[in-house]
Amino acid sequence: MAQQHLDPADPKAGPVAGDSLAAYLQTQATEFLRALRQHRETGGATSNGTEDTVDAARALRRSARRISGTLHTFRPLLDTDWSEGMRPELAWLSGTLAREHAYAARLERLMGALHRLSGSSAFPAQGSAAVGTAATGASGPPKGPTPEKSNLTVGAAKAGALLERQLTLARTRSHSAALQALGSSRFHAVADSVAVLASEVPLTQAATTADLKPLAAAAEDRLTDAISGLPLVSAGHPYNAEALVHGLSADTAPQPQDAPWHQVRLLLRLHRYAREVLYGADAPVDVCMLSAGQALDRHRDAAEAASAAASAARTPRIAPATAYALGVLHADQRHEVEAARFAFQRAWSRETVGTP
Repeated sequence: MAQQHLDPADPKAGPVAGDSLAAYLQTQATEFLRALRQHRETGGATSNGTEDTVDAARALRRSARRISGTLHTFRPLLDTDWSEGMRPELAWLSGTLAREHAYAARLERLMGALHRLSGSSAFPAQGSAAVGTAATGASGPPKGPTPEKSNLTVGAAKAGALLERQLTLARTRSHSAALQALGSSRFHAVADSVAVLASEVPLTQAATTADLKPLAAAAEDRLTDAISGLPLVSAGHPYNAEALVHGLSADTAPQPQDAPWHQVRLLLRLHRYAREVLYGADAPVDVCMLSAGQALDRHRDAAEAASAAASAARTPRIAPATAYALGVLHADQRHEVEAARFAFQRAWSRETVGTP
């Protein structure tokens, strides 16, 4: 069993009983049902969701993730058939609801990057003065755009239009899929299970006297083991040229270097949820862990944006200037991937030495 090393400033120095697990799951189930009611009351079935509808969908995802993650971490203390049947259904729901937001955020990221790289007036103004300075390569008066900059500006508008078409279509399909999912018998079965969970948690007999800390510490061990497998030495350099070369590969498959980082992001989330179960509102705020999580979120977003740019660049019969702009955009997002890895390395280094 893993050593109990969750936090040196543990506000609950003694064992944490299974009652805390039941209370946490019931709280998250109640939040899920409240979000579902809000989603229905705000017109979740309309084609143009309001801000309240978006917030309700986000709250549904949040509760579903926490319930699913907690069932995974503490599964020895829960009825096996029930928890193993419920976890994949919650993961399906969370993933289905997340895709629409992901496509919208990806388009916003890519359009902002296109403007930053090209300074094109076809995009909303975002720090054009800084772009102009970067284009000249000097702090003095502008010297006119370089040929590369001109080529990028020519293709940026069409590249942006292509990305907008592709990602808006994907977002629309995801919206339809989410609405279909929320009206399906599969979702109603999930909601019924969560409603039961809000009143009764199927703990095993051993859970009433068990200590939750060893299972939470095991989740922490899985996280630290996964981090130990990351290339943190190379990630400790702000510009990791070797990784960038791999990122510029013409292979259409997901970048193999990204997968271990995505896995660490998921394990960090499970570790965070386990701390919530143990400490509840008394959980110490770990700034370094928050920073590490934010860096991994940026890593995921940049990696997926780079993949979207590369996919758009493979569109048949696009103009050379458009393909050039998409190639520059892809490289830019792979640079963002490396910057996020560098930020994670610095945040986690502070975490491991206990910097407040």
